[in-house]
Amino acid sequence: MNALVQMAAEEAENPLIPPIPELVIGLIAFFIVFGFLAKKLLPNINKVLDERREAIEGGMEKAEAAEAEAQQVLEDYRAQLADARHEAARMRQEAQEQGVALIAEMRIEGQRQREEIIAAGHAQIAADRKAAAASLRQDVGKLATDLASKLVGESLEDSARQSRTIDRFLDGLEESATTAEAKR
Repeated sequence: MNALVQMAAEEAENPLIPPIPELVIGLIAFFIVFGFLAKKLLPNINKVLDERREAIEGGMEKAEAAEAEAQQVLEDYRAQLADARHEAARMRQEAQEQGVALIAEMRIEGQRQREEIIAAGHAQIAADRKAAAASLRQDVGKLATDLASKLVGESLEDSARQSRTIDRFLDGLEESATTAEAKR
């Protein structure tokens, strides 16, 4: 019997099987705490979780919007850069064309100035030739008059007579020079 009482006492004290009154009190306390959590804390927790989810989703949407805006700004920048490059190339081409036109104008102006200088040189040579011819004619006339005075033996100091004699002598020289050139 002792063994039976001892076995019943061991069964009553089994830690894995709680006594029924404690089990009932534990279940009532569990449902009270569960009900309190479900009524008071769970809505607040769900509310905070929803706010966090909305904030995260809103942040992601903002990040996507900012990324799309940054991509648009980058595309605009690239388009502006391409336009600037095209404009620079056009301006460079235009400057080269203007340079070529300016060089052509300068060449034409140089040719015109050269021709003016050559014409002025020819005019100066012609004037110098006329002056030299007049001076030579005067010198030849003087020499001819002196020679004729010595040959004739009379003075040819009269300027009208001297001028006629010189002109006849020079005309005769010119005629003989032209007939000599014509025979060639």
